Amino acid sequence: MTSPQDLRYVKTHEWVRQDGELAIIGISDYAQTELGDITFIELPEVGDTIRQQQPFGVVESVKAASDVYAPVDGEVVERNEAVLVAPELVNSSPYDDAWLIKVRLSNPEQVDALLDATAYDAAAAAS
Repeated sequence: MTSPQDLRYVKTHEWVRQDGELAIIGISDYAQTELGDITFIELPEVGDTIRQQQPFGVVESVKAASDVYAPVDGEVVERNEAVLVAPELVNSSPYDDAWLIKVRLSNPEQVDALLDATAYDAAAAAS
């Protein structure tokens, strides 16, 4: 498993792509593989605030339901309606089409403190 180098990660298997003051958040390929076929996704509403290390949504699969944790603090400015309609997108395109939410970062420095791809891959392999 090799995770995209341009993203940052947390050990709970979420990723962040920073775009200026915005962060795009999704779940990793490792997470979707472990969950299996994803059947349902619950996401916060636009305008909601998320807090680092706190759950902001739920991903359900044929195997289990799992909370999705916020890697950063921020305000939800967009959610990916496509994954709500077709949650299986997370299985086929976890880093591109199946991002979950976009947030306006409260503290952009939080992104720098997250794991890089090499550290994340090592942590995922050990779990």
